[in-house]
Amino acid sequence: MTAVAIACALASAVFLAFGAQRQGSAVSADTGGLSLSSAGLGRLLRNPRWLFGLLLLGTGTALNVAALAMAPLTVVQPIGSLALVITTIVNSRDQGLRLNRVTVVSIVACVVGSMLFVLLAVGATRTEQVVEPRQEIVIVLILAVVVAFFGLLNLLFGKRLGAIAHILGAGILFGFVAVLTKTIAADLLDPNGRFLLNVPWYTIVGIAVAGGLGAWFVQSAYSSGPPDLVIAGLTVIDPMVGIAIGIGVLNELRPDVPAVLGVAMGVCAVIAIVGVVALSRYHPDVIKRREMNKRRQKPASTRTGATRKP
Repeated sequence: MTAVAIACALASAVFLAFGAQRQGSAVSADTGGLSLSSAGLGRLLRNPRWLFGLLLLGTGTALNVAALAMAPLTVVQPIGSLALVITTIVNSRDQGLRLNRVTVVSIVACVVGSMLFVLLAVGATRTEQVVEPRQEIVIVLILAVVVAFFGLLNLLFGKRLGAIAHILGAGILFGFVAVLTKTIAADLLDPNGRFLLNVPWYTIVGIAVAGGLGAWFVQSAYSSGPPDLVIAGLTVIDPMVGIAIGIGVLNELRPDVPAVLGVAMGVCAVIAIVGVVALSRYHPDVIKRREMNKRRQKPASTRTGATRKP
Protein backbone atom coordinates (compact mmCIF):
# COMPACT_ATOMS: atom_id res chain seq x y z
CA MET A 1 0.00 0.00 0.00
CA THR A 2 2.87 2.37 0.72
CA ALA A 3 4.19 1.99 -2.83
CA VAL A 4 0.75 2.86 -4.22
CA ALA A 5 0.55 5.85 -1.86
CA ILE A 6 3.94 7.13 -3.06
CA ALA A 7 2.80 6.77 -6.68
CA CYS A 8 -0.40 8.70 -5.88
CA ALA A 9 1.57 11.42 -4.09
CA LEU A 10 3.97 11.80 -7.03
CA ALA A 11 1.08 11.96 -9.50
CA SER A 12 -0.68 14.44 -7.21
CA ALA A 13 2.36 16.75 -7.21
CA VAL A 14 2.45 16.69 -11.03
CA PHE A 15 -1.29 17.37 -11.39
CA LEU A 16 -1.20 20.19 -8.82
CA ALA A 17 1.84 21.77 -10.49
CA PHE A 18 0.38 21.77 -14.00
CA GLY A 19 -3.07 22.75 -12.70
CA ALA A 20 -1.66 25.77 -10.88
CA GLN A 21 0.36 26.78 -13.93
CA ARG A 22 -2.66 26.51 -16.26
CA GLN A 23 -4.90 28.51 -13.95
CA GLY A 24 -2.19 31.06 -13.18
CA SER A 25 -1.48 31.75 -16.86
CA ALA A 26 -5.22 32.00 -17.61
CA VAL A 27 -5.82 34.52 -14.81
CA SER A 28 -2.73 36.54 -15.74
CA ALA A 29 -3.77 36.70 -19.40
CA ASP A 30 -7.32 37.73 -18.49
CA THR A 31 -6.39 40.43 -15.99
CA GLY A 32 -3.22 41.69 -17.67
CA GLY A 33 -1.56 42.00 -14.27
CA LEU A 34 -4.46 43.98 -12.79
CA SER A 35 -6.66 42.94 -9.86
CA LEU A 36 -9.19 40.18 -10.41
CA SER A 37 -12.82 41.35 -10.49
CA SER A 38 -16.12 39.49 -10.21
CA ALA A 39 -16.64 40.00 -13.96
CA GLY A 40 -13.19 38.55 -14.57
CA LEU A 41 -14.06 35.51 -12.47
CA GLY A 42 -17.15 35.01 -14.62
CA ARG A 43 -15.00 35.04 -17.75
CA LEU A 44 -12.63 32.52 -16.18
CA LEU A 45 -15.52 30.12 -15.66
CA ARG A 46 -15.82 30.04 -19.47
CA ASN A 47 -12.07 29.90 -20.10
CA PRO A 48 -10.99 26.41 -21.33
CA ARG A 49 -7.44 26.82 -19.98
CA TRP A 50 -8.69 27.83 -16.53
CA LEU A 51 -11.25 25.01 -16.46
CA PHE A 52 -8.58 22.51 -17.51
CA GLY A 53 -6.41 23.78 -14.66
CA LEU A 54 -9.33 23.33 -12.28
CA LEU A 55 -9.73 19.74 -13.47
CA LEU A 56 -6.02 19.08 -12.92
CA LEU A 57 -6.13 20.63 -9.44
CA GLY A 58 -9.18 18.57 -8.51
CA THR A 59 -7.50 15.38 -9.70
CA GLY A 60 -4.32 16.24 -7.81
CA THR A 61 -6.26 16.91 -4.62
CA ALA A 62 -8.12 13.61 -4.92
CA LEU A 63 -4.84 11.74 -5.45
CA ASN A 64 -3.33 13.44 -2.40
CA VAL A 65 -6.30 12.42 -0.25
CA ALA A 66 -5.94 8.85 -1.48
CA ALA A 67 -2.21 8.91 -0.67
CA LEU A 68 -2.90 10.17 2.86
CA ALA A 69 -5.45 7.39 3.35
CA MET A 70 -2.87 4.72 2.45
CA ALA A 71 0.32 6.04 4.05
CA PRO A 72 1.47 8.22 6.97
CA LEU A 73 1.86 11.98 6.64
CA THR A 74 5.64 11.58 6.96
CA VAL A 75 5.65 9.74 3.63
CA VAL A 76 3.13 11.81 1.69
CA GLN A 77 3.89 15.40 2.75
CA PRO A 78 7.54 15.56 1.61
CA ILE A 79 6.55 14.18 -1.81
CA GLY A 80 3.75 16.76 -2.09
CA SER A 81 6.31 19.52 -1.64
CA LEU A 82 7.73 18.57 -5.04
CA ALA A 83 4.73 20.37 -6.57
CA LEU A 84 6.53 23.66 -5.88
CA VAL A 85 9.65 22.56 -7.75
CA ILE A 86 7.64 21.22 -10.70
CA THR A 87 5.48 24.36 -10.87
CA THR A 88 8.57 26.59 -10.88
CA ILE A 89 10.18 24.66 -13.75
CA VAL A 90 6.98 24.49 -15.80
CA ASN A 91 6.10 28.16 -15.30
CA SER A 92 9.63 29.43 -16.03
CA ARG A 93 9.70 27.52 -19.31
CA ASP A 94 6.19 28.60 -20.27
CA GLN A 95 6.93 32.27 -19.55
CA GLY A 96 10.51 32.19 -20.85
CA LEU A 97 11.90 33.27 -17.47
CA ARG A 98 15.39 32.61 -16.16
CA LEU A 99 15.42 31.85 -12.44
CA ASN A 100 17.77 34.00 -10.39
CA ARG A 101 19.80 32.75 -7.44
CA VAL A 102 17.50 34.30 -4.82
CA THR A 103 14.50 32.47 -6.30
CA VAL A 104 16.28 29.11 -6.23
CA VAL A 105 17.39 29.63 -2.60
CA SER A 106 13.86 30.74 -1.65
CA ILE A 107 12.32 27.62 -3.16
CA VAL A 108 14.82 25.41 -1.34
CA ALA A 109 13.98 27.23 1.92
CA CYS A 110 10.24 26.71 1.34
CA VAL A 111 10.55 23.01 0.55
CA VAL A 112 13.12 22.08 3.20
CA GLY A 113 11.59 24.25 5.92
CA SER A 114 8.04 22.98 5.40
CA MET A 115 9.16 19.35 5.08
CA LEU A 116 11.18 19.46 8.30
CA PHE A 117 8.38 21.29 10.12
CA VAL A 118 5.85 18.61 9.20
CA LEU A 119 8.23 15.76 10.01
CA LEU A 120 9.02 17.24 13.43
CA ALA A 121 5.34 17.94 14.09
CA VAL A 122 4.41 14.33 13.36
CA GLY A 123 6.86 13.21 16.04
CA ALA A 124 5.48 15.75 18.51
CA THR A 125 1.74 15.18 18.07
CA ARG A 126 -0.71 12.38 18.70
CA THR A 127 -2.48 10.95 15.66
CA GLU A 128 -5.32 9.25 17.52
CA GLN A 129 -7.35 12.15 18.83
CA VAL A 130 -11.13 12.46 19.17
CA VAL A 131 -12.53 15.91 18.32
CA GLU A 132 -14.98 16.98 21.02
CA PRO A 133 -18.01 19.16 20.19
CA ARG A 134 -16.68 22.10 22.23
CA GLN A 135 -13.38 21.95 20.32
CA GLU A 136 -15.26 21.96 17.03
CA ILE A 137 -17.15 25.06 18.15
CA VAL A 138 -13.90 26.80 19.13
CA ILE A 139 -12.39 26.08 15.70
CA VAL A 140 -15.44 27.50 13.92
CA LEU A 141 -15.45 30.61 16.16
CA ILE A 142 -11.77 31.26 15.44
CA LEU A 143 -12.48 30.71 11.75
CA ALA A 144 -15.31 33.27 11.92
CA VAL A 145 -12.82 35.87 13.21
CA VAL A 146 -10.32 34.93 10.48
CA VAL A 147 -12.98 35.14 7.75
CA ALA A 148 -14.19 38.50 9.06
CA PHE A 149 -10.63 39.85 9.11
CA PHE A 150 -9.65 38.73 5.61
CA GLY A 151 -13.07 39.54 4.20
CA LEU A 152 -12.85 43.10 5.53
CA LEU A 153 -9.25 43.34 4.32
CA ASN A 154 -10.36 42.33 0.84
CA LEU A 155 -13.24 44.83 0.82
CA LEU A 156 -11.11 47.76 2.00
CA PHE A 157 -7.84 47.07 0.18
CA GLY A 158 -8.75 44.45 -2.44
CA LYS A 159 -7.14 46.20 -5.39
CA ARG A 160 -4.07 47.21 -3.39
CA LEU A 161 -3.34 43.85 -1.76
CA GLY A 162 -0.22 42.20 -3.09
CA ALA A 163 0.39 38.56 -3.86
CA ILE A 164 1.86 37.82 -0.42
CA ALA A 165 -1.30 39.07 1.35
CA HIS A 166 -3.50 36.90 -0.87
CA ILE A 167 -1.21 33.91 -0.30
CA LEU A 168 -1.27 34.36 3.48
CA GLY A 169 -5.06 34.60 3.43
CA ALA A 170 -5.47 31.56 1.20
CA GLY A 171 -3.01 29.45 3.21
CA ILE A 172 -4.64 30.28 6.55
CA LEU A 173 -8.18 29.72 5.26
CA PHE A 174 -7.33 26.41 3.60
CA GLY A 175 -5.57 25.35 6.80
CA PHE A 176 -8.93 25.71 8.56
CA VAL A 177 -10.63 23.87 5.70
CA ALA A 178 -8.25 20.92 6.19
CA VAL A 179 -8.96 20.81 9.92
CA LEU A 180 -12.74 21.02 9.45
CA THR A 181 -12.56 18.31 6.78
CA LYS A 182 -10.89 16.12 9.39
CA THR A 183 -13.62 16.85 11.95
CA ILE A 184 -16.39 16.18 9.42
CA ALA A 185 -14.78 12.86 8.48
CA ALA A 186 -14.69 11.93 12.16
CA ASP A 187 -18.36 12.88 12.54
CA LEU A 188 -19.36 10.79 9.53
CA LEU A 189 -17.44 7.75 10.80
CA ASP A 190 -18.95 7.92 14.27
CA PRO A 191 -20.15 4.41 15.22
CA ASN A 192 -23.60 5.69 16.23
CA GLY A 193 -24.66 5.35 12.58
CA ARG A 194 -26.16 8.85 12.23
CA PHE A 195 -23.66 9.91 9.52
CA LEU A 196 -24.63 13.40 8.23
CA LEU A 197 -26.75 14.06 11.32
CA ASN A 198 -23.53 14.10 13.34
CA VAL A 199 -22.16 17.05 11.36
CA PRO A 200 -23.15 20.42 12.92
CA TRP A 201 -24.60 23.02 10.57
CA TYR A 202 -22.06 25.65 11.64
CA THR A 203 -19.18 23.38 10.58
CA ILE A 204 -20.68 23.00 7.10
CA VAL A 205 -21.20 26.77 6.83
CA GLY A 206 -17.68 27.41 8.09
CA ILE A 207 -15.96 25.11 5.61
CA ALA A 208 -18.05 26.47 2.73
CA VAL A 209 -17.29 30.12 3.54
CA ALA A 210 -13.59 29.47 4.21
CA GLY A 211 -13.26 27.43 1.03
CA GLY A 212 -15.00 30.08 -1.07
CA LEU A 213 -13.00 33.01 0.30
CA GLY A 214 -9.78 30.98 0.12
CA ALA A 215 -10.45 30.14 -3.54
CA TRP A 216 -11.02 33.85 -4.29
CA PHE A 217 -7.70 34.71 -2.63
CA VAL A 218 -5.92 32.04 -4.68
CA GLN A 219 -7.30 33.40 -7.96
CA SER A 220 -6.44 36.95 -6.88
CA ALA A 221 -2.90 35.80 -6.09
CA TYR A 222 -2.62 34.41 -9.63
CA SER A 223 -3.38 37.89 -10.98
CA SER A 224 -0.60 39.52 -8.92
CA GLY A 225 2.05 36.80 -8.73
CA PRO A 226 3.40 33.63 -10.38
CA PRO A 227 1.70 30.24 -9.82
CA ASP A 228 4.78 28.82 -8.08
CA LEU A 229 4.40 31.53 -5.43
CA VAL A 230 0.81 30.38 -4.90
CA ILE A 231 1.90 26.76 -4.52
CA ALA A 232 4.73 27.81 -2.20
CA GLY A 233 2.34 29.70 0.07
CA LEU A 234 -0.17 26.87 0.23
CA THR A 235 2.38 24.08 0.81
CA VAL A 236 4.03 26.12 3.58
CA ILE A 237 1.20 27.96 5.35
CA ASP A 238 -1.64 25.44 5.00
CA PRO A 239 -0.01 22.56 6.94
CA MET A 240 1.44 24.95 9.53
CA VAL A 241 -1.98 26.38 10.30
CA GLY A 242 -3.49 22.89 10.48
CA ILE A 243 -0.79 21.69 12.87
CA ALA A 244 -1.08 24.87 14.97
CA ILE A 245 -4.84 24.30 15.37
CA GLY A 246 -4.21 20.65 16.22
CA ILE A 247 -1.77 21.65 18.96
CA GLY A 248 -3.57 24.74 20.27
CA VAL A 249 -7.21 23.65 20.09
CA LEU A 250 -7.34 19.87 19.70
CA ASN A 251 -4.61 19.21 22.29
CA GLU A 252 -2.70 16.93 19.94
CA LEU A 253 0.70 17.80 21.43
CA ARG A 254 2.32 14.87 23.23
CA PRO A 255 3.13 15.51 26.91
CA ASP A 256 6.71 14.22 26.64
CA VAL A 257 7.86 16.57 23.87
CA PRO A 258 11.20 18.24 24.72
CA ALA A 259 11.46 22.01 24.48
CA VAL A 260 14.24 21.76 21.91
CA LEU A 261 11.81 20.09 19.49
CA GLY A 262 9.43 23.03 19.75
CA VAL A 263 12.28 25.45 19.11
CA ALA A 264 13.35 23.40 16.08
CA MET A 265 9.79 23.51 14.70
CA GLY A 266 9.75 27.28 15.13
CA VAL A 267 13.06 27.65 13.30
CA CYS A 268 11.83 25.48 10.41
CA ALA A 269 8.62 27.50 10.19
CA VAL A 270 10.57 30.78 10.06
CA ILE A 271 12.87 29.42 7.33
CA ALA A 272 9.90 28.35 5.20
CA ILE A 273 8.00 31.60 5.68
CA VAL A 274 11.08 33.69 4.89
CA GLY A 275 11.37 31.64 1.70
CA VAL A 276 7.81 32.54 0.74
CA VAL A 277 8.36 36.24 1.47
CA ALA A 278 11.61 36.29 -0.51
CA LEU A 279 9.89 34.50 -3.39
CA SER A 280 7.15 37.14 -3.40
CA ARG A 281 9.76 39.91 -3.77
CA TYR A 282 12.54 38.53 -5.95
CA HIS A 283 10.90 36.00 -8.27
CA PRO A 284 11.65 36.99 -11.91
CA ASP A 285 7.92 37.07 -12.71
CA VAL A 286 7.29 39.38 -9.73
CA ILE A 287 10.12 41.69 -10.81
CA LYS A 288 8.72 41.71 -14.36
CA ARG A 289 5.23 42.61 -13.13
CA ARG A 290 6.67 45.33 -10.90
CA GLU A 291 8.47 46.94 -13.84
CA MET A 292 5.31 46.74 -15.95
CA ASN A 293 3.34 48.53 -13.23
CA LYS A 294 5.98 51.26 -13.07
CA ARG A 295 5.73 51.74 -16.83
CA ARG A 296 1.93 51.98 -16.56
CA GLN A 297 2.17 54.62 -13.84
CA LYS A 298 4.90 56.67 -15.50
CA PRO A 299 2.83 57.88 -18.52
CA ALA A 300 -0.01 58.74 -16.16
CA SER A 301 2.27 60.87 -13.96
CA THR A 302 3.79 62.48 -17.09
CA ARG A 303 0.34 63.41 -18.39
CA THR A 304 -0.58 64.82 -15.00
CA GLY A 305 2.56 66.94 -14.93
CA ALA A 306 1.93 68.15 -18.47
CA THR A 307 -1.57 69.34 -17.66
CA ARG A 308 -0.30 71.37 -14.72
CA LYS A 309 2.14 73.39 -16.89
CA PRO A 310 0.80 76.85 -17.93
